[in-house]
Amino acid sequence: MFRRRFRTDVLIAIFLYAAAQLCAQDQAANDDRQLFKTVQALDSELFQAVNHCDMKKVESYWADDAVFLHDKVPPLVGRDAIVTSIRKNLCGKVERELVLGTLEVHRLKDYGAVEIGVHRFLHPYTQDHGVVGEARFIHTWRFKDGVWQITQVISYDHHEAK
Repeated sequence: MFRRRFRTDVLIAIFLYAAAQLCAQDQAANDDRQLFKTVQALDSELFQAVNHCDMKKVESYWADDAVFLHDKVPPLVGRDAIVTSIRKNLCGKVERELVLGTLEVHRLKDYGAVEIGVHRFLHPYTQDHGVVGEARFIHTWRFKDGVWQITQVISYDHHEAK
């Protein structure tokens, strides 16, 4: 009798443990999906602001001490330098679009997230008309005091899109 009761208790314990693990995995998957949606929306909002030259909004996405590394130009350090460069080099000259299916988002514990993808820069205006540039990017997003901001960008592998 005792042995049967012990086996039953062990089976119940194993079942409860397995159920708890499944719930934890499901919650983690939900958290990852939510993080992906959040960063995807931030990316979209940032580049809508860039594409429409809404520099006040663009400014809000950058941390004071942000760093922008680029394979074709020297590093930019600080929000002001980055926003000035965006105003000078992108505003009214190119439109950026994310290449569908390339976006990755990964959680950075106690910090925020890293966003990885490929984007295209279309030149619909008079200069460089018809040229489409493409590059890979890595954005590091920090979530602090309820606000998401970019702290680092690595933009590389710039080339003409095929």
